[in-house]
Amino acid sequence: MVGIVCAVVFAYCQLRRRQRVAKAGLTPEPMALAVTKIVIAILLIGVVTYLLGLSGNATQGGIPIMLVILAVLVFVYNFILTRTVFGRHVYAVGANRKAAILSGINTKLVDFKLFVHMGFLSAVAAVCVLSRLASATAQTGMEFEMDAIVSCFIGGTAVTGGVGTIPGAVVGALVMGVINQGLSIMGVDTAVVKTIKGLILLLAVAVDIMSKRKKA
Repeated sequence: MVGIVCAVVFAYCQLRRRQRVAKAGLTPEPMALAVTKIVIAILLIGVVTYLLGLSGNATQGGIPIMLVILAVLVFVYNFILTRTVFGRHVYAVGANRKAAILSGINTKLVDFKLFVHMGFLSAVAAVCVLSRLASATAQTGMEFEMDAIVSCFIGGTAVTGGVGTIPGAVVGALVMGVINQGLSIMGVDTAVVKTIKGLILLLAVAVDIMSKRKKA
């Protein structure tokens, strides 16, 4: 069911985007190419959904609930950032706060709403982590902030703000997950793991700054 919904939503978004391009007076991509992309995406979604269903049936009898929660959050917040006034305000405040103030944006209200959203997401993450661990300690979740920051920068979020996407952050989180899993399998010392994460963070920041300088 989840795979069908994802496939329908993707197909609708692609066709809708093509219509918007045509209405704007621009030349949209050929219909054959659009249909090919939709078919390939639907096949990939079907394969991934099937594999997840097989792995879930062997353990809990379906797609992991954490994946469903993640998909819902990604869809909702990507919609908020790309299709709402609040999302435009977030990008505007992050890019240039002074310009946002001069354009009439209530930057303090935007900051307050962002803190509210972050509190909500922190609560959801806490419930998910503790439900998997089936226990709660004061040290649970320590140093997760480093993984979150590095994931955002790897996913294309600008250090100075105003640039970044939800899918990009998810890709960055997947990269960090692979790195953490690999280091854990290799039995790397905790201090070395922290050093590697710090170097990755510095590298991501340096690449972002250098790319901006080249554009300037």
